[in-house]
Amino acid sequence: MEWRQFILDLGALPADRVEEILTRHGAEAVTFTGAGSGSVLEPAPGETPMWAEARITGLFSASADFDALRFDLLQSLQLDRLPEHRVEVLEDRVWEREWLRDFHPMQFGNRLRVCPRGVETNAVDAVVLHLDPGLAFGTGTHPTTALCLEWLDGLELADKRVLDFGCGSGILSIAALLLGARTATAFDIDPQAITASVQNAVYNSVEPRLTATMDEALIEAEYDVVVANILAAPLIRNAGTISGRVVSGGKIALSGLMEEQAEAVAAAYRDSIRFEPPAVRGEWLRLTGTKI
Repeated sequence: MEWRQFILDLGALPADRVEEILTRHGAEAVTFTGAGSGSVLEPAPGETPMWAEARITGLFSASADFDALRFDLLQSLQLDRLPEHRVEVLEDRVWEREWLRDFHPMQFGNRLRVCPRGVETNAVDAVVLHLDPGLAFGTGTHPTTALCLEWLDGLELADKRVLDFGCGSGILSIAALLLGARTATAFDIDPQAITASVQNAVYNSVEPRLTATMDEALIEAEYDVVVANILAAPLIRNAGTISGRVVSGGKIALSGLMEEQAEAVAAAYRDSIRFEPPAVRGEWLRLTGTKI
């Protein structure tokens, strides 16, 4: 199948409204990237994280009516003209497998190995997680995911109950189960994340011990280990929910934040969590601690 990309530099346009319009005209997927060289900025809780110069890309079938899309953008956003934009033709590829080009077996901590599904490792006594992230975030290649995997590898997880808050591909939940956890709950607000988590649990033969859900009511009252690899704003916004799920004396890891955001995140949890020194990788950081 042939595809088209509609690429628009957002400038001052409201990202959520533009995304809504692209979706209304049949966008199969919408992504945001930086249009310049600046780093991603994260506003206050409840706002949308965005680059200083942002670009939105919608993926459409070849039959999409881009004239109608342009007209709708102009009318709905009350514009005289659209910012810099273009339509690109994409060659036919199996897009959901594109991630494999840069995904190779990786080691986290002493025991854990993460491999693409169908790829084996000869490592002796390794705990091997075979992964196919689908359209959900999380292969271990991102520093925040790597920091969380290394943390899990260093815990004694035998017979522990684990909550993965913002599970993405399910990589952290499944790693915990393979490393000895009794059960894991993978929670996310994205249905693609739930689908990917269940599929990856099946690949790794841990599905009976995994609960993957978008329903907070299915999250148990307390867990021995809680890991949340999301962003600083939702970590702060959900601090009560996340810290409240950790049993007294239980362990927690918070990641997906940059060094300059660490103090604000830690402050939201400090009444109930005793934090250890942070782990840093590049500009990214992981906070770990124990429930008081």
